[in-house]
Amino acid sequence: MTIVAISPVLPTYSRAEISFERGEGAWLTATDGRKFLDFGSGVAVNALGHAHPALVKAISEQAQKLWHVSNLYRIPEGERLAKRLVENTFADTCFFQNSGAEAMECSIKMARKYHAVSGHPERYQIITFDGAFHGRTLATIAATGNEKYLEGFGPRMPGFVQVKFGDLDAVKKAITNETAAILIEPVQGEGGVRVPPPGFIKALRELCDTHGLLLMFDEVQTGVGRTGKFFAYEWTGVTPDIMAVAKGIGGGFPLGICLATAEAGKGMTPGTHGSTFGGNPLAMAVANAVLDQVLAPGFLDHVQKMALFAKQRLAELKDTHKAIIAEVRGEGLLLGLKTVVPNGEFVTVSIGEGLLTVAAGENVVRLLPPLIVTEIEINEAISKLSAACRKLEAATTKGAA
Repeated sequence: MTIVAISPVLPTYSRAEISFERGEGAWLTATDGRKFLDFGSGVAVNALGHAHPALVKAISEQAQKLWHVSNLYRIPEGERLAKRLVENTFADTCFFQNSGAEAMECSIKMARKYHAVSGHPERYQIITFDGAFHGRTLATIAATGNEKYLEGFGPRMPGFVQVKFGDLDAVKKAITNETAAILIEPVQGEGGVRVPPPGFIKALRELCDTHGLLLMFDEVQTGVGRTGKFFAYEWTGVTPDIMAVAKGIGGGFPLGICLATAEAGKGMTPGTHGSTFGGNPLAMAVANAVLDQVLAPGFLDHVQKMALFAKQRLAELKDTHKAIIAEVRGEGLLLGLKTVVPNGEFVTVSIGEGLLTVAAGENVVRLLPPLIVTEIEINEAISKLSAACRKLEAATTKGAA
């Protein structure tokens, strides 16, 4: 047998050569003492920044009382969280899990089960869009449809039909007697911070109503204030039937939630689905603390104000560094810079300037600051981005000489 060397941590990520010791608000301190402005927020997870006092208090108090009991018993904090989510969204019911991928898995199962119990088990196919990202399980990589994620993992799980993002005619042509639902991110994050054309999501709602389909939203990245509303669907004028939520809802603690209307969830009866850890007292305590902040008067107004300020400053940056930045994209504090140079280089040079960002599709760099970010911190980020641009411009000029 050939012995293959491998790191103790399965090497599925190309990690930057940096590790962190502590964080506070929008800032991280590395183990070597360097400070970084975190505009990646753990890929949109740390909605309230690092070590938010309310979250630290909530998890500390809960950790001293009760961590886990399983879903064989009632969990009062989970029931309180579900009630608050129902009161503040389209949903009538919630299911708690540990991640966005699991929330998507529940959503997919729910859509298929809905049609099965409605007398149409043949309706199991879900229409998705190119550029989407719905997770890393076998079902969610099939929903995502990206060949890079599917390669080598055997036959693609059936039941997903992918069409061009924003192409309504393609959606209409894809609908058959086997179609169960349409699944879309209100703003594509990993796909390149892509916003659908005006009226597109409303047209999807109308198609679903006409053909008896369920409309499913993946708000794993766009939810919990990221776009300036509690959920991004609030900007669209329509509501979904099922929605997957994760990332920001736990503020850094792993938590995924599937929200649904009573009608869409009618097939999910006892024994049809489960999660050992989902909704445990620790997660519920943190999520309720997150909601205390995000739903407080003025919080979302602050996000919208900072988003507008950031977009204005980024537009100035683009105008100053046209050889590096081609376009500014996004909604709320889910922002993107489509770069002329490879986005990976831009991310690396920005790290050197003390700013953390995240690469995305279409050669875009994602900017995902914590929702508590200030104008001072946005200005600091612009200064670091400008320094990164100057370095890349100098390297480009040198390379051309």
